[in-house]
Amino acid sequence: MSFYVYIIQSEKDLSYYKGFSENPILRLAQHNSGEAKYPSAKIPWKLIHVEVYTTKTEALVREKKLKKYSHNQIANLMLTPLNVVAKFSD
Repeated sequence: MSFYVYIIQSEKDLSYYKGFSENPILRLAQHNSGEAKYPSAKIPWKLIHVEVYTTKTEALVREKKLKKYSHNQIANLMLTPLNVVAKFSD
């Protein structure tokens, strides 16, 4: 089983939301349907970054670190090989 850390970006105000999931596509759908409380005011969201981890602990530690990243750091992170978002795109 894989665990994922994801970053979504609001198409409304370009803000970011960082999270953890076992299924980032399903989680994106939940954000866009308003099932997630905080980000529902910023719908629609797009998936811009996904990292994969083998343990839940690794993923949660990484999520915590990403929550402190600036917009500039996120923009740079999206260009690194850690970003496997292309595997989740249509």
